[in-house]
Amino acid sequence: MRAVLEVRGVQLRRENRTILADATFDVDPGEVVAVMGASGSGKTTLLRAIAGLERVDAGSIAVGDVVLTKDAAAAATVRRLRDWIGMVFQFHCLFEHLTVIDNLCLAPVHVRGTTAAEAAARATDLLRQLGVEHRSAALPHELSGGEAQRVAIARALAVDPPVLLMDEPTASLDAERRLELAAVVSGLVSRDRTLVIATHDEDFARAVATRILRVSEGVVSEAVKPSESSE
Repeated sequence: MRAVLEVRGVQLRRENRTILADATFDVDPGEVVAVMGASGSGKTTLLRAIAGLERVDAGSIAVGDVVLTKDAAAAATVRRLRDWIGMVFQFHCLFEHLTVIDNLCLAPVHVRGTTAAEAAARATDLLRQLGVEHRSAALPHELSGGEAQRVAIARALAVDPPVLLMDEPTASLDAERRLELAAVVSGLVSRDRTLVIATHDEDFARAVATRILRVSEGVVSEAVKPSESSE
């Protein structure tokens, strides 16, 4: 089985600081890979590079049939990457002036050319699956932290990406909501979707991940089983 994500020798610098010195790993379809490390270790930057939001200085990132390198990060390539990648940001980044369902319909209609009716039907189904269908008419500031997190996940799934990236998904959640989110993530994987999650939450990673990667001083270590990992 071919990996859905292949990261090879990725390096990324900002001014004189090296953020990623060597990131090399594969992720197979249906896996849940947790990327862990101290604050500032580069795990969020790694996710942003995979999503085409940061240009690498060396190495390559292949997602499906799309390959990103320092010299192959043109807008057209990044647009093709959107067919493969969805991202849930740490602070949700929902459009505050749009209702929940309008947030979900925006990309399918304006990027994919889906009809408004089809987009609304899929949005409603996703919100139902994630337990927040009753909040479809709410504005983002009216949502609790847990509700906003679920809406952000639904929005990322609205274009049905094979790979879902999540950045610190438990950061604003209490212990009960973290358990609920772990169940949600497990449900997504049962539908054969690949997840890569940047997190500092060891308990959450152990609960959901099939593998854990460690980022330290810009180097991504080899994956280990969650039960074998330690801080």
